Amino acid sequence: MTVFLQYLVNGLSMGSVYAIIALGYTMVYGIAKMLNFAHGDVIMIGAYISFVVTSYMGLPAIVSVIAAVAVCTALGILIEGLAYKPLRQAGPLAVLITAIGVSYFLQNAAQLIWGATPKNFTSIVSFPVPAFLKAYNVSAVSLVTVIACLLIMAVLMWFTGKTKMGKAMRAVSEDKAAAQLMGINVNRTISMTFAIGSALAAIAGVLLCSYSPVLQPTTGSMPGIKAFTAAVFGGIGSIPGAFVGGILLGIIEAMAQAYISTSLANSIVFGVLIVVLLVKPAGLFGKYVPEKV
Repeated sequence: MTVFLQYLVNGLSMGSVYAIIALGYTMVYGIAKMLNFAHGDVIMIGAYISFVVTSYMGLPAIVSVIAAVAVCTALGILIEGLAYKPLRQAGPLAVLITAIGVSYFLQNAAQLIWGATPKNFTSIVSFPVPAFLKAYNVSAVSLVTVIACLLIMAVLMWFTGKTKMGKAMRAVSEDKAAAQLMGINVNRTISMTFAIGSALAAIAGVLLCSYSPVLQPTTGSMPGIKAFTAAVFGGIGSIPGAFVGGILLGIIEAMAQAYISTSLANSIVFGVLIVVLLVKPAGLFGKYVPEKV
């Protein structure tokens, strides 16, 4: 039973990281209706910024997190303005190809700046954990990751439901043309969505590397793909769906590694996604919307 709980804690920890990344994916897709596959590489940039601030500059961990969030927020706005804004009226294939190009650009830029050699990332979270929690493999990073995920989801739901900008985002998500006629600045709203998603990517990158302390230019690739899977699993465009999808994905992955095979864990995760989508194509929390012709 203890071993099961230990793997469950590991699954909750990684699932919370996937959920934070998936929340960024679902925000961008829900508002702008585009898949930003460069999102995983923004995670990597955020982790590198935190690493530079703590390891090279010797500044406190909280400063490194703030710096990572600030840089990634600016990067997200820049990527949207330079790469995606000119394609606002283009088809989904053009946007997808551009996103892949931006992803490879960020990976190669990181390799030129910081080199291809993996870096040892020092965890930004360190405080004593009670003995009864340590027995179940609960670490300080695990606690902070789960709590941060819950807080981020709650804040996002409040933001999109109660604030003026959040309501503008929902309006743009429903109908860009109608929202523009009502006086909403669509371009600014979409830029704000990318800013929020990139800020979440920075937080996820720092927590990911605190949990798994190896940092390299491809660090964000697989977590980004899994987080996108989690967003689709839960129902892409749904904030609670992204949260639940991330948590379930982390738990399924951890249990597959523990009881089936470490090498087959990824295959099992994607296999479960296929089964869920066959039964419920819109995801667990998604709603099927028939296309009007």
